[in-house]
Amino acid sequence: MLRVEGVTVAYDQVAALRDASLLVSQGEIVSIIGANGAGKTTLLRTISGLLHPLAGSIHFDAARIDRMEPHQIARLGIAHVPEGRRIFPYLSVQENLWMGGLQIRERSQIEARLEEVFDLFPVLAQRRRQAGGTLSGGEQQMLAIGRALMADPKLLLLDEPSLGLAPKVVDAVFDAIARLHAQKRTVLLVEQNAYLSLEVADRAYVLETGRIVLEGKAAELIDHPHVRRAYLGR
Repeated sequence: MLRVEGVTVAYDQVAALRDASLLVSQGEIVSIIGANGAGKTTLLRTISGLLHPLAGSIHFDAARIDRMEPHQIARLGIAHVPEGRRIFPYLSVQENLWMGGLQIRERSQIEARLEEVFDLFPVLAQRRRQAGGTLSGGEQQMLAIGRALMADPKLLLLDEPSLGLAPKVVDAVFDAIARLHAQKRTVLLVEQNAYLSLEVADRAYVLETGRIVLEGKAAELIDHPHVRRAYLGR
């Protein structure tokens, strides 16, 4: 579904990604693990069109997308849940979700998508009239994911969904990601919590100082000596 080939991205002539290549197949969860500053967020921002690479190419389904604008890429079926959530704080939970489904014309379809999101995150149904900015951090993360799902994306990009959350809330968010996997959703997940990230994924890539240094099945990478030493503290 997604093919990134030899992508290099720079900020002010300083390379943040160097010759990065990866594949994501339909129905997979693929995780990208790495330390702060490794280039994980840059990778997702480049896939969603917020950044354009200096070299390399990105293909999604049959389309080359590395020179497209973000709204064009979104219309192809890629939804990006950014680091920091970026919800609309003064809109209600329900209004935030409606914003994710702006392209839907049928009211019945909007209601069906809302019910799917509320089934995944029941707390959002309880808070549907509440302003997004008054939610807890975990609830805001659920809202950001739910808003992206309203578009029924072919590919969901998740950037650091556990960032700043209490352990119990992190477990709830990753339970939801596991349910998305069971629904055959395709997810590219960037996450600092390497253990949870590898547990939920089919395959994974390790990104260090802008380069992909390891790749493989997630279950195998959990036992890789470098991953255990550098990211799992074992």
